[in-house]
Amino acid sequence: MTLPLLVSETHGVVRLTLNRPKTKNALNPELVSMLGDALERAASTPTNRVIVLSGAGGSFCSGADLMEDFQPHRTELPLLEARLDAFQRLIRCITSAPQVVIAEVDGPAVGFGADLALACDLRIVSEKAYFQEKFIAIGLMPDGGASYFLPRLVGVGRALELLLTGRAVQAAEALALGLASEVVPADSLEACVDGWAERFQGAAPLAVQRIKQAVRSSLHGDLAEGLAREKEGQLRLLKSADLLEGVTAFREKRTPSFRGS
Repeated sequence: MTLPLLVSETHGVVRLTLNRPKTKNALNPELVSMLGDALERAASTPTNRVIVLSGAGGSFCSGADLMEDFQPHRTELPLLEARLDAFQRLIRCITSAPQVVIAEVDGPAVGFGADLALACDLRIVSEKAYFQEKFIAIGLMPDGGASYFLPRLVGVGRALELLLTGRAVQAAEALALGLASEVVPADSLEACVDGWAERFQGAAPLAVQRIKQAVRSSLHGDLAEGLAREKEGQLRLLKSADLLEGVTAFREKRTPSFRGS
């Protein structure tokens, strides 16, 4: 049986690898649950110094698994809210972890996959990587903190452009905008991330924790407020006819026709 999440630990570096390469590591309920549990375990282990989040098969994460997981007839509000809570748990785990959390991004980081990368402290990307907040293409909004992270990383104007167009940001542009910390050839990506991880293995863990806390709380407003706003908006959009049209068009490989309802 192939596990959807691979976990390895070496000398205080925990590597969590999304392992659904046939779907470009799309997030289904099983993977979301396993990743949340693994993040909590890694973050709560004092001997861990670095957490690396990566994807198998030349992809980081293509977001929520619409082909497997989305069921238009299951739109009960408590169910939708519980599902959003499970996804947002991942963001909270990453941002609250006392360790340095590195996203190793190869290929697509799309939708909630982009949000996972944005939540990490550093993003080391391959030349084949790209980020894409594609929610608007199916009539949704980000629900993993993008409306919080992007304005702080690239400014309000650029954030709105990326969120409202849903266009892809290739590796070179991501580096120029400050979304990526380093861009390297794909065959050098893992070794490069290992080098960054080694750099932080010997760093003072309490100092790392305090620096992270100080930086993340330095800007007015907080992530909890941002997530709450996204959750409220997303719950409304998940009940919309436009979402059904967006997902149906995605499955039928055609251009959606949204009606604002």
